[in-house]
Amino acid sequence: MSSFEPIEKSQSSQNESFAISSVPLVGVAVNASLACVKILAGVFGNSYALIADGIESTADIVSSLVVWGGLRVAVTPANERHPYGYGKAEALAGVVASLGILAAAAMIAFQAIREILTPHHLPHWSTLLILILVVCVKELLARWTSQVGQQADSVALQADAWHHRADAISSIAAFIGILIALVGGTGYEPADDWAALVACAVIAYSGLRLLYITSRDILDAAPPKEVEDQVRLIAGQIPGVMAVEKCRIRKSGTSLFVEIHIEVDGHASVDQGHRIGGAVRGSLRKAGLKIADAFVHVEPYSELLSK
Repeated sequence: MSSFEPIEKSQSSQNESFAISSVPLVGVAVNASLACVKILAGVFGNSYALIADGIESTADIVSSLVVWGGLRVAVTPANERHPYGYGKAEALAGVVASLGILAAAAMIAFQAIREILTPHHLPHWSTLLILILVVCVKELLARWTSQVGQQADSVALQADAWHHRADAISSIAAFIGILIALVGGTGYEPADDWAALVACAVIAYSGLRLLYITSRDILDAAPPKEVEDQVRLIAGQIPGVMAVEKCRIRKSGTSLFVEIHIEVDGHASVDQGHRIGGAVRGSLRKAGLKIADAFVHVEPYSELLSK
């Protein structure tokens, strides 16, 4: 037998989800401002590295909007067509954001190579001041977004945070390249373009790393072993549970779904088994592990199977 009912989210949980989904909008506003500043400074300061940085910021805007959309869809309540909810939309948004990072890296690399082959003037020293501002702002934004993402266990927000950090890294590379060009003088004009090319490698690495992380959620990869151990411990402490056999956990959005097989006294009545299963389900949902629901399968206790 099993104990399973429609999923219901508390009002506080829904409010928290909507608050989390507003985080990418802050990133959109910041990136839009920085993109304009960097592109204009790059054009007037003769620095393609800074222009490339501005282009990467526009990619960040698209990425943050995708993450925002995914998070908003993910909090949609479950219904008959989607009984497990829309949590996977968050992981899909993370995948799109990761692909956006890779696309931005490829685009910047292509343009950087073109600029290296094209003679141009030395960048202006004022571009260094712009880059210092950009690095500080983007790193603060990355840390804040990452902190919220870790607290909510949101892969989409963590992907967005890495997108911000990739922008900060590319800005650091641009700063170094422009500084080399200014100090070296004639003959070192392409230094900032080479810096943009180096930054592409870092950005591409972060994109591949995030693609791996977000894909795990879509493919229902098991959570850390510690989570399963906690679930087994909680279920095993319920009166009437003599053993915990199987335990499968998958992640959907920021929530977990548990399938657990418990063993009870083989002479217990159907009603007793149902009550024990219900107690296990209730305890798991209240355990603070972000378990949205638990499917509890009740079996007769077997010493042989439990060893």
